[in-house]
Amino acid sequence: MVFWSVSRRFRRRMPAQGIVAIWTLLVLGGCATRMPETGLENGSLRPCPSTPNCVSSLSTDALHRVEPLTYVGDVAEGKRLLKLTLDRLPRTRIVTESDRYLHVEFTTKIMRFVDDVEFLIDEGGGTIHVRSASRVGKGDLGANRKRVEEIRSVLAQVRQ
Repeated sequence: MVFWSVSRRFRRRMPAQGIVAIWTLLVLGGCATRMPETGLENGSLRPCPSTPNCVSSLSTDALHRVEPLTYVGDVAEGKRLLKLTLDRLPRTRIVTESDRYLHVEFTTKIMRFVDDVEFLIDEGGGTIHVRSASRVGKGDLGANRKRVEEIRSVLAQVRQ
């Protein structure tokens, strides 16, 4: 009799435990993706892959093209403003930093997916080129484009 009641309780909880296990695997799988190649290639940001989960201000096609960020001042001022902007955004981590280049990881709130965003401050000043790409999947439902526009909006607030 005791065996039967334990078994029934277990069977009632099993679907919920299965859902939790599957969800956990998905989350861990999303976090465990390997980092794609980042960094400068011939002094410029790398081109986007053919998949629609990347946007870049250096891209020439409409699917991947996004306008560069702008500011007033020299390279040092652009970098200062960019870092102030990134400080205001949640779940960001600067991975690589040099005089004109930043590689930042953005982690999504719910599923904890990591996306890579790279910035290249133009030597002439006034322009910051940006590339935002998802590590997982082929599509991103416009998340990278929205992220760049959010960065643009916060940068405008920081400049004031």
